Amino acid sequence: MMADDRITHREAYNALIKRKKMVLGISVLVTIIIALFAVSTGSLKVPIAEIINTLWGKGEPQTQTIIMNIRLPRVTAAILVGATLAVAGAVMQCVLQNPLASASTLGVSQGAAFGAALGIIVFGGGVVNSDSAAAAVTINNPYIVTLCAFVFGSLSTMVIILLSQFKKELGPAGLILAGVALSSLFSGGSTLLQYFADETKISSVVFWTFGNLGSAGWTELLILAVVLLAALLYFLLNRWNYNAMESGADTAKSLGVNTRAVMLISMVISSLASAVAVSFVGIISFVGLIAPHIMRRFIGNDYRFLIPCSAAAGALLLILADTFARLIIAPVILPIGAITSFLGVPMFLYLLFRGFKYNG
Repeated sequence: MMADDRITHREAYNALIKRKKMVLGISVLVTIIIALFAVSTGSLKVPIAEIINTLWGKGEPQTQTIIMNIRLPRVTAAILVGATLAVAGAVMQCVLQNPLASASTLGVSQGAAFGAALGIIVFGGGVVNSDSAAAAVTINNPYIVTLCAFVFGSLSTMVIILLSQFKKELGPAGLILAGVALSSLFSGGSTLLQYFADETKISSVVFWTFGNLGSAGWTELLILAVVLLAALLYFLLNRWNYNAMESGADTAKSLGVNTRAVMLISMVISSLASAVAVSFVGIISFVGLIAPHIMRRFIGNDYRFLIPCSAAAGALLLILADTFARLIIAPVILPIGAITSFLGVPMFLYLLFRGFKYNG
């Protein structure tokens, strides 16, 4: 009888793993299909076959210019940024034991916005001064802006890490409140900077905070890809540690997990990856919060699958949001940050009223 029970449990486990692999495979496949659709749509419709020919270097010159210089970099940015924010959010939620943790709720995005404003207004990021409406939002020195956004985006999470280590009585809700406080602090700082800036620089700051996936070139996308791959590698190497930490710090320690080291390193990598992502494309809200929870509905808290599934879900969400922003009132492109906020706020409120509990 006991042998039969073991066989039954093994079969159930194998069936569960098969279902999780299927969810991962479907997520990746759907993301690829939607990405191809996003590249094909716009003012000029491009058939999928023509896209494939262009990728092989056999497309028409006009089509090749549109795809390789405009649409493909934009869709690639959506994939990389969405995946980075999503996996960072999934890991933050685990190591902080807080389902509301993400770059947008811990102040990383708001810190990056303050850094960008500082780079534009104070440290020579500047803008092109011209009567042209397009030039009014052109940043002269994107590298100083990106560096400042990265530094201040990372600073916010460093504060959260210190609080979690030295004020353990804060708990999950306290850390989120600390993130809200930091967000308010950085927002106030951005407001003060804009108060003393001229109209052209204010326009550039506002434009940056809207979020713009089209602002990243192939060099920036390469940096994003390296950061994402490095973060994914570390997270996947620690997937069993995260699974143990889901059962609580004491249980994880009894299984030999150095919870303090895993938490610190994971938070540093998550915050740095998130800061890099938003520093290149502006504020992208709530993707890191939504994507992991969507995938938890299908696969639970098994980080062997949750990490790659969250990456696929984050990429898919951002592609869909960007495609919607481009097409809904074309040729006008809506701010991508506004679209993701509309998606994220209902999820945030839903999780808040659920009482900070995980699914799965």
